Amino acid sequence: MSTSAASHLSPAYPERAAWGTASKLRAWQQAALDQYLAEQPRDFLAVATPGAGKTTFALKIATELLDAGVVERVTVVAPTEHLKTQWAEAAARVGINIDPRFANAQGRHGGDFRGVVVTYAGVASKPLLHRARTEAARTLVILDEIHHGGDALSWGEAIREAFEPATRRLSLTGTPFRSDTAAIPFVRYSMDHQGVLRSESDYAYGYAEALRDGVVRPVLFLAYGGSMRWRTRAGDEISARLGEPLTKDVSKQAWRTALDPAGEWIPTVLAAADKRLTEVRRGVPDAGGLVIASDQRSARAYAKQLTALTGEKPTVVLSDDPGSSGRIEEFAESDSRWMVAVRMVSEGVDVPRLCVGVYATSTSTPLYFAQAIGRFVRARRRGETASVFLPSVPLILEHAGSMELQRDHALNKKRTDGDEVDWSPEEDLLAQANAEEGALDSDEGSFEALESDALFDHVLFDSEQFGLGAVPGSQEEEDYLGLPGLLEPDQVAHVLRDRQRKQVRNDGGKAAAQQVSAHRALAEQRKELNKLVSAYASKSGQPHAIVHADLRRRCGGPELATASSDQVTERIATIRKWFVGRR
Repeated sequence: MSTSAASHLSPAYPERAAWGTASKLRAWQQAALDQYLAEQPRDFLAVATPGAGKTTFALKIATELLDAGVVERVTVVAPTEHLKTQWAEAAARVGINIDPRFANAQGRHGGDFRGVVVTYAGVASKPLLHRARTEAARTLVILDEIHHGGDALSWGEAIREAFEPATRRLSLTGTPFRSDTAAIPFVRYSMDHQGVLRSESDYAYGYAEALRDGVVRPVLFLAYGGSMRWRTRAGDEISARLGEPLTKDVSKQAWRTALDPAGEWIPTVLAAADKRLTEVRRGVPDAGGLVIASDQRSARAYAKQLTALTGEKPTVVLSDDPGSSGRIEEFAESDSRWMVAVRMVSEGVDVPRLCVGVYATSTSTPLYFAQAIGRFVRARRRGETASVFLPSVPLILEHAGSMELQRDHALNKKRTDGDEVDWSPEEDLLAQANAEEGALDSDEGSFEALESDALFDHVLFDSEQFGLGAVPGSQEEEDYLGLPGLLEPDQVAHVLRDRQRKQVRNDGGKAAAQQVSAHRALAEQRKELNKLVSAYASKSGQPHAIVHADLRRRCGGPELATASSDQVTERIATIRKWFVGRR
């Protein structure tokens, strides 16, 4: 194994490098390497955004340590079986042969290899075996996506048991740490000014920095709302609009209704995404699209809809199908349009030509969202942009708007009323409802999706909204779907502002905006009612929920989250009378 091989390592391993970086390490990789070699730490945590080149950085350190005789072996721990092969192939290109097919039953790797690639689950099943392997020779352990060490208490204990004797440990992550309080092995924690234990990285390289450096693509989020209707297990029919303030359960059911293949929301959004992909392929001929589905039934249904739409069968990747890794690799090397996947395409899976995505899953954690969006941000040349289609669900839009934030792992953070920076009475009441009122049974099968439609809401870029809403198929929507696929970040913002100005001048845009603005007007009414309820509760000494219940008994109608504009107006008028003693 030669150091010169590592010096020619492509920063975008194992695919093509980003624009202008193929012949040398990226600036962040070199800076992190210099720091590592200067400090020679036993433990090192590098946090770098997906697509930045963590694999390249880790393998460069491995070559340095092997050539210097600091270590004799390399063990890589990866989240999935697919990533084991990806790591092995990347390492082989710089002369480090590690066995991706190692199994616990073997006990030791073959003489042709300098180490192994295993999964976190594999280590957790036999930690003492891996401890013995680690003790047998000076070992560098590379912990890829180290946050998985907090997936379960047993996993964290097993990783600590197995790799405590390691000569060196290099931990990597590219996504936000988990929000729970399970300590992650070999991660350093320190007390912040609020008395919260937070993780400390040794080197951090965020999405905002990578975007500035041209290492990753800018991401356009295209949000689609619409009307949803479903039937509960009790037989009640409920209607709601995506994007409105709703209780957690109602929002979840509305979201699931939107994702139902039998409705109109998903086909409309898939058609819009395919139009966007066609436009992107004018500048990026091999650009591909990915639909991330919640389950296998939905994935197969979405694939049929894409086949009917495009005349080309998409690649379907299901998590428990044999050959899934091979299909991902085939898609990565082809120029076909679409892939539909359930979970398999997550952190670390490298398909650099993915430029358009549809987030058609009901999974809502910040960690999963960041992993999913990470599939689209890897830049190959200057000016490529990514476009991801989202449901207008406030939680998901919040994740999209905070992509540039750096998150540390907090061990002992307590949830308090002061945690909300932008507190409002409405949000407080919704939080109470989510905690106290099961608006809908969230169990699978507890509801039946009846119908849905889609409405283009806005584009979210760099935490800023553009667009006033539009009917699918309208010229206003086409203007946003037709954005050039090759644009610099500042050009993206300029073009979006230009599109918005054009829409404002256009009468059709105003008419479409009026359709969308109805739900925003209703949201303002609800906010006004919540403020009045809060003030009256303070005056009367009654809990908010009791005041709301009294208003419902007096005026009729459903709970606030599903009340109509007329019903909310009547409650506002009623509570105003209460303030002057007219009950």
